[in-house]
Amino acid sequence: MNTDDRLLENEIGRVRQLIGKHERNKSLLVPFLHRIQEEHGFLPMEMMERLSAELTLPLSEIYGVASFYRQFHFSPRGRVIVRVCTGTACHVRGASALLQSLQNRFKICVGETTPNLSMTLETVGCIGCCGLAPVATVNDKVVGDIHSRKLIHLVRSIEEA
Repeated sequence: MNTDDRLLENEIGRVRQLIGKHERNKSLLVPFLHRIQEEHGFLPMEMMERLSAELTLPLSEIYGVASFYRQFHFSPRGRVIVRVCTGTACHVRGASALLQSLQNRFKICVGETTPNLSMTLETVGCIGCCGLAPVATVNDKVVGDIHSRKLIHLVRSIEEA
């Protein structure tokens, strides 16, 4: 049994002590998915298969639940998550050029992660900081008014992370 299996088994054991066996199935699925993702940064297939066996739920049902929620991911993600706002104000003030610059510099498309796992690039409909447009978040820190000089600083900070 590898370390990942032991971690999952320990977690399952603790939860089993708190609730009865008859309540194990669907009620524990989302909390377990959260724990697995916290531990690995994404949901590895082998962990979902193990969870399927432990909770006696079909793997297709586990995948269906996990794919429903945007917070769950099925592949490794970067150490830095950059989300570029594509809302109206940001679009008008240059979000497309910002996004294109990041894609060109890191050689990835939206929704992808760099091969060295340094960054994942995403878009978001609105961050809520329209007065600072164009805006992005870097690991949930808001960065606004991203002009060419600020973009250079942003790229350097991503590369150094």
